Amino acid sequence: MGYIKTPVKGMNDFLPEDMRLREYVTGQIKQTYAKYGFSLIETPAVEHIENLTSKQGGDNEKLIFKIMKRGEKLSKEDITDSSALADSGLRYDLTVPLSRYYASNMEKLTAPFKAFQLGNVWRADRPQKGRFRQFTQCDIDILGDSSILAEIELVSATSAMLTKLGFEKFKVRINDRRILKAIAEKCGFPAEDYDKVFIILDKMDKIGAEGVEKELISCGYPEDVCKKYMSYYTASWDNCNEFCSSFTDDLSASTNIEMIISCVKQLNKGDFDIVFDPTLVRGMSYYTGTIFEIELEGYGFSIAGGGRYDDMIGKFAGIKVPACGFSIGFERIITILKDKGFKVPTEDEKIVFLAENGLSKEQLEEMFSEATSLRNEGKTVMVTPRNKNVKFQKDKLIAEGYTIFKDFFKNTK
Repeated sequence: MGYIKTPVKGMNDFLPEDMRLREYVTGQIKQTYAKYGFSLIETPAVEHIENLTSKQGGDNEKLIFKIMKRGEKLSKEDITDSSALADSGLRYDLTVPLSRYYASNMEKLTAPFKAFQLGNVWRADRPQKGRFRQFTQCDIDILGDSSILAEIELVSATSAMLTKLGFEKFKVRINDRRILKAIAEKCGFPAEDYDKVFIILDKMDKIGAEGVEKELISCGYPEDVCKKYMSYYTASWDNCNEFCSSFTDDLSASTNIEMIISCVKQLNKGDFDIVFDPTLVRGMSYYTGTIFEIELEGYGFSIAGGGRYDDMIGKFAGIKVPACGFSIGFERIITILKDKGFKVPTEDEKIVFLAENGLSKEQLEEMFSEATSLRNEGKTVMVTPRNKNVKFQKDKLIAEGYTIFKDFFKNTK
């Protein structure tokens, strides 16, 4: 039986051209977030299974790649209980590991702490277009700040990063989980069903208000409750405060949103828009306050999302720690840039020395000495054998960004 020549389904090989783009985007992200004071951290790919199954990650916990116990730990008693066979697993996101990281290291970190993470995560999902089992996540989080400074910084930094990568006219949508819950409570939905109701509401852009109402009724909720619920989302309003005042006297959440929108618009130079969207839900139930997403015109998915999760870290740290984060869809951004034919800009000269077989010792020394001098000047120099089909070889190298070629032929004297 021969070796299988493809990667595991849902995981990818990346060719040099792919890696040049990924490294360029990574570099731009790191530069931008560093300017906003975010510190790069790293967490292990593997976490204790108890952390990963702490009911912090919602449905993602069903997709964990579990790692079996080894050696003596894999006792005969464990074999009778399949759930006890694993003691660790691959991380399915970066937020849960960040919570554990902060709880372990908070005494060594600044307060508030601005964290930046970029790394692979794994989910035992069903692979399809745009959905992988191994993929890169890129998160910024502010821990220990309960004020809207956190939201403004996160939106500003993420928007600046996307603008730097050439994205224009994107839209930041913002809402608050407290607003979603207040409407659901006002209409009489059971508190334990809020997430179920929100998931249906999240389909508004696909099936419309009438479709959402029909689906809620089909789930067994009273028709008058469903009609009242949808009346809030189909009413006319000019701003978040006006929308919220129709069902609550507590305008703290909407006032925060108005201030965030106003401040971000003041900083924005017209590259993007930021709007209140009362139908924005975000899938993770751990969100406790402000939530936001970024959508790009012409694409049917968001390219970034996040929100405030003030209760998560306390479950690891034992004390309440406010937290807010924003995650960009790294793989989606890469896909969009490739679709647009984006080429990585090259500032330095890239030179190829093509060496014919049989160069003398003196010629080799001269060639490598020249290559070293050029590299010391900051230029990129590749030394490689000269192929028989040199035109095909040069075409491949030109595609990789090399522009200058120098041939070294053997001394025939």
